[in-house]
Amino acid sequence: MNITIPLFKVFMSEDVLPPVNKVLMSGSVTQGAQVEKFEKELTTYLQNPYTLTLNSATSGLTLALRLLINKDESIGWPGFDESNDIVLTPALTCFATTASILANRVNIRWLDVDLNTANICLEDVRRKLNQHTKVIYLVHWGGTPVDMDTLADICNEHKEKFGFRPMIVEDCAHAFGAEWNGTRIGSLERGNICVFSTQAIKHLTTGDGGIITLPNETLYERCKLLRWYGIDREKRNYKKSDLRLENDILEYGYKFHMNDINATIGLYNLPHMDRLITIARDNAKFYDEYLKDIPGVRIIKKPSLSQSAYWLYTLMVLDGKKSAFIDFMKKNGVFVSQVHNRNDINTCTSKFCENLPNLNIAEQQLVCIPVGWWVTNEQRNYIVHLIKDFV
Repeated sequence: MNITIPLFKVFMSEDVLPPVNKVLMSGSVTQGAQVEKFEKELTTYLQNPYTLTLNSATSGLTLALRLLINKDESIGWPGFDESNDIVLTPALTCFATTASILANRVNIRWLDVDLNTANICLEDVRRKLNQHTKVIYLVHWGGTPVDMDTLADICNEHKEKFGFRPMIVEDCAHAFGAEWNGTRIGSLERGNICVFSTQAIKHLTTGDGGIITLPNETLYERCKLLRWYGIDREKRNYKKSDLRLENDILEYGYKFHMNDINATIGLYNLPHMDRLITIARDNAKFYDEYLKDIPGVRIIKKPSLSQSAYWLYTLMVLDGKKSAFIDFMKKNGVFVSQVHNRNDINTCTSKFCENLPNLNIAEQQLVCIPVGWWVTNEQRNYIVHLIKDFV
């Protein structure tokens, strides 16, 4: 049977074509007025004035660690020693998370998965923190936030013991619109670096792109420079003699900026986000109710203070039946998947190998089912019916 209910689907606002066409024909298509307008809208939505757009979330995750190499006494940050210091990062994530860390040529240690939530195991974080573990990357799996209060407590304990608070980089690729304790993931409140994806199949798409939010003005201004080679776009007039030439570049950067075409798509999709996420949450609530007591299937939990964006809805299929479940759902027209493979099994990360007992279990059980805005009431009933038939 052909797939009739996809796991992902691209959302595009019906009114986006005229403004995109206007930008295309304007003669000004790179970073400009539309990017500035989009960033202004995002600062309001994400509750953070230090918000920048990028060409991908991967760029944001790469920039995040680059920004942390330098010592910053204003925030009590000791800097990052690439030779000796370590980044803790989840093994269960899109490889973009890991690739961004590897691009900075630093050492990593894998974090095991929490079998109840599919997020990082916070006890594993506590065990692995020491004087050399300076940065913690995390992923809000499926759009459900990590327990940010417990993680903050762990980091505060670390500061008391070692004199500095580890920096947290939140990979929010799944989590646009998610909340922790009533505030949006990405807000200024928790003081972390947060990176979102606006790639094609995310809740908010710009076609392709990313967003980074920073915890202070210092990192914001530096990130603004590094996303465009290190050039200050507002000071282009070399020795006041040539408006086209850049002035002295203090620190080299990258070509990571968003363009006006992508920003325009984002501007017209952003107003739809609350509605799309509400539909996903309603579908998830339905699954929570009708799948909770089915033997052979376990739905993952979410922390009580979290409000998930539900980019994914995750099940644990028990008794060694995961592969059979995937085949069964596919034959009946429903696309299901683990979505991301474990990152620690790749050749390019083999030198960081370590035992992750929970992930060894999770990869034998974890499957995601369609939950997004395109899933109708009839389709979600059909999905539940199929799961009951399978078990």
